[in-house]
Amino acid sequence: MGKENKNTRRKFLDKGLKLGFITALSGFGISKVASKLNATPNHDSGSKMELMNTNGDIIQVDSTDVTPVEHSSDHDKKYNVREGMPNRKFVMVVDLAKCKNALACQSACNKHHYVTGDNAWIKVYNMQESKDTAPYWMPVTCQHCDQPACVTVCPVDATFKRKDGLVLIDNERCIGCRFCMAACPYSIRVFNWSEPDQGEIYVDMDMSHHTPTPEHAGKPSKMGTVDKCDFCPHAIKNNELPHCVTACPNGVFYFGDKYEDTVTNGDESLRLSKLLEDKAGYRYMEALGTEPSVYYLPPTDRLVDFNDGLENYTEYESVAKPE
Repeated sequence: MGKENKNTRRKFLDKGLKLGFITALSGFGISKVASKLNATPNHDSGSKMELMNTNGDIIQVDSTDVTPVEHSSDHDKKYNVREGMPNRKFVMVVDLAKCKNALACQSACNKHHYVTGDNAWIKVYNMQESKDTAPYWMPVTCQHCDQPACVTVCPVDATFKRKDGLVLIDNERCIGCRFCMAACPYSIRVFNWSEPDQGEIYVDMDMSHHTPTPEHAGKPSKMGTVDKCDFCPHAIKNNELPHCVTACPNGVFYFGDKYEDTVTNGDESLRLSKLLEDKAGYRYMEALGTEPSVYYLPPTDRLVDFNDGLENYTEYESVAKPE
């Protein structure tokens, strides 16, 4: 019995040691791991390597027990919707000097996310700092904050922040508590109080083989859940710009990757840092500490006439009602 216990413990120690190698090596990014778990501890090739085990101790192992890590090249299978696109940080810049309330952004968003009724995800506000200053139009989307209060308060992890900067909603998980709506200082989220009227576009679609995903919000929307702008990850994955960007006739919206320091509105590509510096870019209610991923350029040196947008403006009505 004593000999059997000794052998069992010996195997445990042997595997524990090798697993310790794996943990330590992975943690330090070294390109080799111990893989020969059945190697005898007394094996000696005459070549030793020093490694750190999980206890932080430096130990010596035979170099023949260490083999290179083979990294998988099959990235598609490893793609995680809740993690997002690796090595990306998506941002948007809104140039208020160009906006004339054409509402093409809102129409495109509604069309591609099947939004109708009162639940527009892009709002365009009539803004005026004081009676002595000129009014301007201000489109507001989800700010995709880096410190999103909506994510913090969600009790079921239905709304989540990805590494690529997007804040998305899993409507299959949402329980409709609306804590996220109360927490969002931008009041951009909408709630589906009844079965969403997604119009003829949705009715005509063949959804029999469609699997709902947080990467295409609104397809479909669900009663009793929250919706909002998602930055169109379904388009980004196809190397396309979000629908509001491509639809705007005045190039108001720029979209891009902060890590690449580049944004584009489809007509021109600009260096993000230089654009924000040259035009005094700022973030909406930045003092709240939410760290939005949407930047605004102030409405100076206007390129459009504010009054042109009044014909499309209906106070207290965020989106055209379906007929």
